[in-house]
Amino acid sequence: MDGKKSNGKIGTIDYFCIGFGAIVGVGWAVSLNGWMLNSGGPLPAAAGYLLALILIIPISLMYCELVPMFPVAGGGMIFSYEAFGRAIALISGWAAFGAFVAILPWEAIQITTMLGYLVPGLVAGEPLYTLYGSDVYLVTILIGSAVSLLLFALNKRGLATAAKVQRFLCIFLVVTALIGAAAAVIGGSFQNLLPAYENVNEIPTQHGFMGGMLAVLASAPFFLAGFETIPQGIEEAGQSLTSISKTVVSSVSLACIFYALLLFCFGTALPWQAFCSLDRPVSAAVFRVMYGGAWGEVLYWMIVLGAIAGLITTWNGFFSASANLLMAMGRKGLVPSVFARQNKNDAPEAGLILCLVLSLIGPFLGAGLIDTVTSFSSAAYVLTWMITAYCLIRLRKTRPEIPRPYKVPGGLSIAWFAALAATAVFILLFVPGNPAFIGWTAVIAFAAWIGIGLLLGLFGRGGGK
Repeated sequence: MDGKKSNGKIGTIDYFCIGFGAIVGVGWAVSLNGWMLNSGGPLPAAAGYLLALILIIPISLMYCELVPMFPVAGGGMIFSYEAFGRAIALISGWAAFGAFVAILPWEAIQITTMLGYLVPGLVAGEPLYTLYGSDVYLVTILIGSAVSLLLFALNKRGLATAAKVQRFLCIFLVVTALIGAAAAVIGGSFQNLLPAYENVNEIPTQHGFMGGMLAVLASAPFFLAGFETIPQGIEEAGQSLTSISKTVVSSVSLACIFYALLLFCFGTALPWQAFCSLDRPVSAAVFRVMYGGAWGEVLYWMIVLGAIAGLITTWNGFFSASANLLMAMGRKGLVPSVFARQNKNDAPEAGLILCLVLSLIGPFLGAGLIDTVTSFSSAAYVLTWMITAYCLIRLRKTRPEIPRPYKVPGGLSIAWFAALAATAVFILLFVPGNPAFIGWTAVIAFAAWIGIGLLLGLFGRGGGK
């Protein structure tokens, strides 16, 4: 192992907010209607996230055991390096980095959209150009770039400073979402959840309630990803490593329940087909329809502000995690060693600069690539989770002498379940004709990204420290 320990600045609650805030971003405010339509209603969509919970808890438990064993930045990449060596570590780390950094331009695109809900007319007039069917405006570029620069400056000061901002924003987004869910149930009716399943979009690969549940798996990894940000900052842990690692499970478990709860509650607000036809952000727009007047406006603004807070928590969490992952890969010689360097605040400055560049690219791309980015990230996350599960299985056999402050309940049986479940989901993502298929554009993007990583590995110095 390598990496230097900091003075211990980050506590368990901060790590939870880093993980949960990175998971629960803006999707709960703008994507509920899409989840319902793609699943055939709020009930199969909510059940789909509970299914995802069953699949992802064993995977997150793998991190609980492995993080205290190797308490340095890198997460799945480090586990792979210790279990299988450089080649698998390169694949795991590069896939994770691709999944992480894909979030950055996505958030840079979304920020102007969200601010536009608060300031009508923010995006108006003739666009600078159109790309992939999406108009790109000067104001979009300016706002996305400004927030990118702010997050860069924040993370240059170290993880402790970024964590303080993360905690406040995370609490704010949860409170606003729960108030919105309660208001939806109070003003709605459980009859609005019916029919329990209807293929409104006439998706040919989807048949019945179970098919609707499985459809969630195509995008759920993207919307549940974020718990991996916790291991990336483990070098600044100021509490028990075991308690920190357990926040991985708690953050992703509560995120699944959070999404399922919101789908159910907002599904009661209006007949769900009508809810799905609302303009974005649907979780805010519904209150103008339900309540109207001043109360409807208050709820609308509250939800939009909560969504913006969620957007920034995700952006901030992955900004830091991406740079820390690059730092860990630099230490192992998987990427140029310049990325291994840290500034006086222990922040990986070269990695942060690259993340800034990628964030700045986002506003120039427009929203036309968002679906592809979502699907690409889902596949990359599942690949890293799958490899991590196999890492635990191998390390139990080959490295039994390593201290394990925490052991997964159920031992290898749970590890094998996690590994096989992740493998099954990964295969389904690439099989055309099933509800979880990510689409050919995402398949090509994923293959190209892994190919770039493998080529990069050919020119790496290898060995590591």
